[in-house]
Amino acid sequence: MKLGIIGLGRMGGNIARRLMDAGHECVVYDANPEAIETLKKDGAEASSSLDDLVAKLPRPRAIWLMLPAGDITENTIAELQGMLAADDTLIDGGNANFKDDVRRAEMLAEKSIHYIDVGVSGGVWGRERGYCLMIGGEKDVAERLDPIFATLAPGAGDISRTPLRETRDPRVEQGYLYCGPNGAGHFVKMVHNGIEYGMMQAYAEGFDILKNRNKPELPDNQRYDLELADIAELWRRGSVISSWLLDLTAIALAEDDSLAEYSGKVSDSGEGRWTIEAAIEEAVPADVLAASLFARFRSRSDNTYGEKLLSAMRKQFGGHVEAPFDKK
Repeated sequence: MKLGIIGLGRMGGNIARRLMDAGHECVVYDANPEAIETLKKDGAEASSSLDDLVAKLPRPRAIWLMLPAGDITENTIAELQGMLAADDTLIDGGNANFKDDVRRAEMLAEKSIHYIDVGVSGGVWGRERGYCLMIGGEKDVAERLDPIFATLAPGAGDISRTPLRETRDPRVEQGYLYCGPNGAGHFVKMVHNGIEYGMMQAYAEGFDILKNRNKPELPDNQRYDLELADIAELWRRGSVISSWLLDLTAIALAEDDSLAEYSGKVSDSGEGRWTIEAAIEEAVPADVLAASLFARFRSRSDNTYGEKLLSAMRKQFGGHVEAPFDKK
């Protein structure tokens, strides 16, 4: 298939590359000309503007947005709305609020333009490992785009099959799922990221306890100078708490178990807050997820080793680099 990709950052660029590696054609655009030029060298068709990108796509067009949530995405969709025609499709693969998806889909439907929301998990490793995709929108439109989703998804790999799934959608085992109507994809991804916060916090707190077992205040015969990198590596292998997050933790600790490059000031990118808002709307208790979000708020004024590890995990899976935090 041939599609447009707007936003060539850490994930957008590699999404284009993974598609092109499999023979799809990509017309690309980014506000940064250098990002366009880099993708052009990798085989993409460059465009000089949104108008130019739209003109280079066959109808019905499909355009994938990989932009930050908020004004940038809103303004881009508003511009594209005036350029696209009936039966064209906009796909938002960024971390949007699912309520925005519902509103945008209704707005675009007035011009018979389709809207698909896709929650994307895979971070900076996605070109190699593939992306777990959570898809919302009109089912027939999602089916039309299936070759794109199948290419981006990681595939079954060597993960053993779950028993009793014989009558269920086999595409789930490939790493992508049609979740439901507009907003459902990003809603599932939002909760995924809320859970991610809780898992990361659990690892961070556990390793903080391990790290501090050598404090001079403790009895000499109960103090241990533990090799955290080796413990992380050990737990990866056969432990009940093994996971990809633990894999990434092991990488970070092997690089430098003092985590000297991290301040421990941990940002949050929105989905954790939205998950707690949804829990409040639904009157669902979410003690762990809420506490993990609040721990990130506290980290911006008082840091622990565990919070440095949170920052290290964020860098490993998403390429997130610590920066001065100014959000209140």
